[in-house]
Amino acid sequence: RLDQVVGQQPVTQTLRQAVSQERVAHAYLFCGPRGTGKTSTARILAKAVNCLSPQDGEPDNECEICAAINEGRALDLIEVDAASNRGIDEIRDIREKVNFAPAQGQRKVYIIDEAHMLTDAASNAFLKTLEEPPPHVIFVLCTTESHKILPTIISRCQRFDFRRIPSDLIYQRLSEIVDAEGDTVEPEALRLISRYAAGSLRDAQNLLEQLTVSYGDGVALHHVEDMLGLGHGDQWLELVKYLLMGNTSASLAAVHQ
Repeated sequence: RLDQVVGQQPVTQTLRQAVSQERVAHAYLFCGPRGTGKTSTARILAKAVNCLSPQDGEPDNECEICAAINEGRALDLIEVDAASNRGIDEIRDIREKVNFAPAQGQRKVYIIDEAHMLTDAASNAFLKTLEEPPPHVIFVLCTTESHKILPTIISRCQRFDFRRIPSDLIYQRLSEIVDAEGDTVEPEALRLISRYAAGSLRDAQNLLEQLTVSYGDGVALHHVEDMLGLGHGDQWLELVKYLLMGNTSASLAAVHQ
């Protein structure tokens, strides 16, 4: 659901209103750092616009179409990796197929990941389709580098900027995952993972999975420090405190320790 996307409330609130008011745009541009939920939000949007019984702009996750999208077998959700399909031939293929009616739902949704990787020729070929798409088609362009996308493409999309997720929200989400999976992870270990992820929930989840596989009987703070190659955080804080105080002997003692 859109309300389960972590740390992007301004984006999800607007999309939820657009779906509930049936004012969904024909093209969206999702920009932001990696692991902040761009592609996930695009998939949820595809569910919401095709759901047979949406509730307040949210998919019910129970109908046939929602189940098909969740299981990755929906014909009306087409994901294109622009990093490996960046040429004009691939865009021409999309242009030919957009006119076909949806197979199951009301809308066909094209998610173009890493959209900044499209060549200039492909971007120019894409412009006309983006400007006047069939009414049953929605394009969602996802990118980590919006400055590399043609301004003419950006001007034809509704732009949403995804921000880095605060570490406290990442910690909260990781705690929910640990509880749901029945794993044992120390709270301080989760806090360190959350800080180290630098705003990317996907990086945090990958690291958590790696740790729970490696240390199945319980993940402690020192396990995280060992895996990440980090020193002991408390000692670094002590050193900085002594430096700020101008206490040379205590600083040297901390370095020696």
